[in-house]
Amino acid sequence: MVRGKTQMRRIENATSRQVTFSKRRNGLLKKAFELSVLCDAEVALIIFSPRGKLYEFASSSMQQTIERYRGHTKDNRIKPNEENMQHLKTEAANMVKKIELLEVSKRKLLGEGLGSCTLEELQQIEQQLERSVISVRARKSQIFKEQIEQLKEKEKVLAAENARLCEKCGVQPWEGSREQRENAQDDESSPSSEVETELFIGPPEGRTKRTLQQN
Repeated sequence: MVRGKTQMRRIENATSRQVTFSKRRNGLLKKAFELSVLCDAEVALIIFSPRGKLYEFASSSMQQTIERYRGHTKDNRIKPNEENMQHLKTEAANMVKKIELLEVSKRKLLGEGLGSCTLEELQQIEQQLERSVISVRARKSQIFKEQIEQLKEKEKVLAAENARLCEKCGVQPWEGSREQRENAQDDESSPSSEVETELFIGPPEGRTKRTLQQN
């Protein structure tokens, strides 16, 4: 009778699962023993059952094998080899050079250390500063516009709130202070006055006589 292929998935039936575990466990322990005897290998096998029961096999000493495993993994941790170390040193040197160049460029933009600059370098620095100023001013204008729009929106909200409160209280909405309204009314109602002036040239006595004649 040909056995069917076992599907690699958890066995749902508890009895079948326990039977399979016992068979496979015994077979695995047997294979570990045969491997240690036939090949003179140091073998250590640890198995925990679904209920937490421990099964183990060691060709020599389990503790010694575990210590040997720990020492082996510790010695074989990933360490940078000579090639990687050289690559890291090169990268570090390049980064140091880039930082130095950035520091020099920063000092030049601040107006420091310009004695060794050529005319072309000075022109480049000037152009870069002009572009920076343009960008700063553009951003400044944008912020101003945004703040103005926010204030306008706030003004609309306050005006609407004022109108709502005035309507609720039965009063007219505020259109300015009392003095401002009175001044505006006076300016509209009062006729324009003209002041006549008369220019007189001569000694004070003549001016007095002329005044008496007019009266």
